[in-house]
Amino acid sequence: MEMHGHKRFTMIAHIPVYFCDPQCSWQRGSNENTNGLLRQYMPKGIDISGYSQLQLNAIARQLNQRPPRKTLGFDTPTEMFDERVALTG
Repeated sequence: MEMHGHKRFTMIAHIPVYFCDPQCSWQRGSNENTNGLLRQYMPKGIDISGYSQLQLNAIARQLNQRPPRKTLGFDTPTEMFDERVALTG
């Protein structure tokens, strides 16, 4: 259900959406990495309804402004996102 709009997203953003095979966590490297990064702020199983939107935004900002990554061409996640959004103009 959570990805039911993937076709529309792909058409609008011109960014393909890929799905991993069930029970194949090794196919989800960036997802698993992001989960690990989030665990620095929120322990596994925590109810995030106790966080305000401002707190969630601050966590997202910190994650997206992490040091540049080799996998992103030595850009930060924010820089890569901004570049990609600018291309869809």
